Amino acid sequence: MIGAMIDDAIRHAAARVLDACRTHGLKVATAESCTGGLVAGALTEIPGSSDVLDRGFVTYSNAAKQAMLGVPASILERHGAVSRETADAMAAGALAMSNADLSVAITGIAGPGGGSAEKPVGLVHFAAAARDGRRVHREKQYGDVGRSTVRREAVAEALALLEMLAASART
Repeated sequence: MIGAMIDDAIRHAAARVLDACRTHGLKVATAESCTGGLVAGALTEIPGSSDVLDRGFVTYSNAAKQAMLGVPASILERHGAVSRETADAMAAGALAMSNADLSVAITGIAGPGGGSAEKPVGLVHFAAAARDGRRVHREKQYGDVGRSTVRREAVAEALALLEMLAASART
């Protein structure tokens, strides 16, 4: 199942991230909730990725988000785990708790359950952060297209955000 999510398109996207990071001498950390480590898995699918990937945090529970990434309880209480604010805090926490120059965070509702009218199945928040202060947030609503599809599309989006930040790095 995991191998099916890391298809040729994801492999190529991961290779582009690694190449862009190598060009600018950057390291990466991931902070993942609904993708459960698949972004880090996609990067490590490429031989030699250890010169770029510093670490990955799988923070599925709110307690893990707080303990591993320092996401404030007040953010989780006020905005919920699936929110821009939580994604931003996760990305900032991944930088703070690593030696990385770039981070990407993903939090969402992959389904099939867990959605609500305000936060439907398929809603995913992404945040990417650079140690130089650049920040990007994206919200995607994939719809109720199936858990595997939401997760695969989230991996692709996270890799695209990392590539964008790496390619625009000032060296």
